[in-house]
Amino acid sequence: MPGDRSSSSPRRDDRSGGGRSGGGRDGGGRAGRSSGRDSAGRSGDSRDGNRNERRGGTGGRDDRSKKDRPPLTEADRRSMDVKRRRGPKPEPDREAEKEREREKIEARTTEQWIDEGSVRDSARAAAARASAQPIERREVGELDPEVAAQLHDALGAQRGARLAERLAQASEALDRERFDEAKRIAAAIAKEAPTIASAHEVAGLANYRLGRYKPAAASLEISNDLHENPEILPALADCYRALERWSAVERIWLQIRESSPAHHILAEGRIVAAGALADRGDLAGAIELMLPATKNTKSVKDHHLRQWYVLADFYDRLGDPLKARRWFGMIAEHDRDYYDIQTRLRHIGR
Repeated sequence: MPGDRSSSSPRRDDRSGGGRSGGGRDGGGRAGRSSGRDSAGRSGDSRDGNRNERRGGTGGRDDRSKKDRPPLTEADRRSMDVKRRRGPKPEPDREAEKEREREKIEARTTEQWIDEGSVRDSARAAAARASAQPIERREVGELDPEVAAQLHDALGAQRGARLAERLAQASEALDRERFDEAKRIAAAIAKEAPTIASAHEVAGLANYRLGRYKPAAASLEISNDLHENPEILPALADCYRALERWSAVERIWLQIRESSPAHHILAEGRIVAAGALADRGDLAGAIELMLPATKNTKSVKDHHLRQWYVLADFYDRLGDPLKARRWFGMIAEHDRDYYDIQTRLRHIGR
């Protein structure tokens, strides 16, 4: 053992000095043992140091990594100071972010410029098809207070008031023939508040005017299920007519008659139902359905002229120019510029 070897050296010194003096033996022994301990301690430290150097201690690695690390720049120090002053970042409020994003999306509006000449041409083409748009323009104004109350109950005061304002904007866009804008706003409201019939109604009518009959029919059906409204039924029937769903057209026409609606709504429903018969080649049945429109009336209004036009068109297509001229002539007596009435009168029987 290392300790035994280091302690043997003083004992050899004791034996050599013992023959010279006994007092020296005691002092020499003590001195030898003390010297042995000192030398052993020093040799142990040096061995430990050598082992650390051979093994490559952590202290050496730290020194080398510090030497390899690039010095901090002034920008690095400023960044570290800023991070210390700011502290940890707060957790983001996900709900608030969603609300802000939703408000940004809702705030987007698109302007659609309409060439009045092209609109008039489209109206004439629709008249030639014997089925002009059945929905009359509504007055632009504030949202119905009952609908605003429904939104308030469904979504709360703040969100309900916001969507009431948006729904009024959608309704106004529909009345101003900005159909894409009306559809986009109303569809978003209907998705968030699916129990609001007016949102589905505006979305359905906008799709109808855009010629997207399938989604229009779906929205108008939902609207009527939530709140019965005879005014939208002619448009719904015309959607099914365009989709050639004849039994659905007959079903809606029956609903219109049973609801005892205003005269103009009944007239629009009759035009669509008769047009569906004519589409299938039953012109005689279509004329028979239109005959109630031939009754004398004290005050001729637009819905009377529309029914007379459709009836005259059916007679012309059936090959009866005399009756066709009679009804086209009656329209011209009240409005010489009604659609393409003058052109139709010139070409009857040719």
